[in-house]
Amino acid sequence: MYDLLLKNAWVVDPLNSVNGVADVAIQDSKIAKVQRDITEEAKEVIDFTGKTLQPGIIDSHVHLGEMWGSPFGPRMLAMNGVTTCLDMAGPLENILDNVPKYGVGINMAILQFASPPFTFKDANPSQQEMIDLIDKSLEEGALGVKLLGGHYPLEPEVSSLLIRTALERRAYVAWHAGTTKNGSNINGMIEAVKMADGYPMHLAHINAYCRGAIKDAMEETAIAIDLLKANPNIFCESYVSPKNGTRLTCDKDGKIQSKVTGNCLRAFGFTEDKDGVRAALLAGKAFVVYDAGGYSDLMTGEEALRRWEAADTNVGGSFNINPPLPRIALAQAKRDDGSFVVDAISTDGGCIPRNVILSQGLSLVKLDILSLSEFAQKTSLNPARMLRLANKGHLSVGADADITVYDYATQMPVASFIEGRKVLFNGELVSKGATVICTEHGKDAIEKRGMKAIVVDPGKQIERITAL
Repeated sequence: MYDLLLKNAWVVDPLNSVNGVADVAIQDSKIAKVQRDITEEAKEVIDFTGKTLQPGIIDSHVHLGEMWGSPFGPRMLAMNGVTTCLDMAGPLENILDNVPKYGVGINMAILQFASPPFTFKDANPSQQEMIDLIDKSLEEGALGVKLLGGHYPLEPEVSSLLIRTALERRAYVAWHAGTTKNGSNINGMIEAVKMADGYPMHLAHINAYCRGAIKDAMEETAIAIDLLKANPNIFCESYVSPKNGTRLTCDKDGKIQSKVTGNCLRAFGFTEDKDGVRAALLAGKAFVVYDAGGYSDLMTGEEALRRWEAADTNVGGSFNINPPLPRIALAQAKRDDGSFVVDAISTDGGCIPRNVILSQGLSLVKLDILSLSEFAQKTSLNPARMLRLANKGHLSVGADADITVYDYATQMPVASFIEGRKVLFNGELVSKGATVICTEHGKDAIEKRGMKAIVVDPGKQIERITAL
């Protein structure tokens, strides 16, 4: 007798070439069988006729730390069908401390941010400072580190040294491209790829470098695609939302701290200071992240200005800065071997309110930009491989029973399961806690917190999926 039997959904599993109506049986937290019309008995049977079922959605770029908006990131992800996520910047301790109160049962990997003025005192840390940060982060449960070069850049040679140092310590390395020489634009991406020097690295949100800051946006997109084709060591994602995420914080002199915010203000014709943010909010071009009662939302205008001023400018923010055509081109571009140039679809969401993998990502399928199988590949299979999660991202017998079920017509989630356990069901979140994806160095620290740890090796080589 199976523990759980999911009946009559349209099942999409690109690794196993499944794309049709089938049943999925789950036993002891694992996939036990996938076939049409399973007749064996189960302790619980759920009929998903008319719904679509795929391996659990993995969002490979999110933010869960309160410094980016709120502690509600896990809830906001789970309510949108996500079962696993990669947090890109922490702060690690803040996220882990919030799990008892705000955890909803999803799997999370966390990258500690390696950035001034937060984890480094300035833009030129020594290698020993880097080693101390990396080792401490891994021991406390981080999967690795992320350079926030777009927001808080390091010197170019320091960025290069940090990447090599982290890789030598078998940490996961991600980079929001940008240094003190080149910003978060196509030139910053070119610089980052060169500095990776053939080593594996996760280059964050490729669409962020194709906004028309240096050249025409589609010309930048073509450069980005060619660059990624020529450098298969770079793994990456892009998101489908027009909104970005940033900080609207100003320093004591009234200047914007985040270089990304400065770029956005400049792009809309505003000054890169308090007066510019004030004008952008009143013009409806900048948005403030706020607590809407158990989840985060965005607001603009006079009320947003009042909230920003009441917080002494220290709030998360957003701009509608991402043009549509680069997002489409990056989503569908492929290499000659059939693998995707940009490995995954992400949101850069979490506590930033743009968790739109289903609500906007499925539009790419309806527009025939991606097939449904390719959508599942970019939102489940590929990001699982990026995170070295061999047992997730597919519905093979013995794989973890991580599943997302959604209504294709409305592009809304219906249910999600992690290792066969309900997380989202009947519009409610019914699970607690978290499972943390970490290295062997952090396993004990995570388990001491009362959480389950999944141990992976970020130093393991990744093999891309070619044409399926």
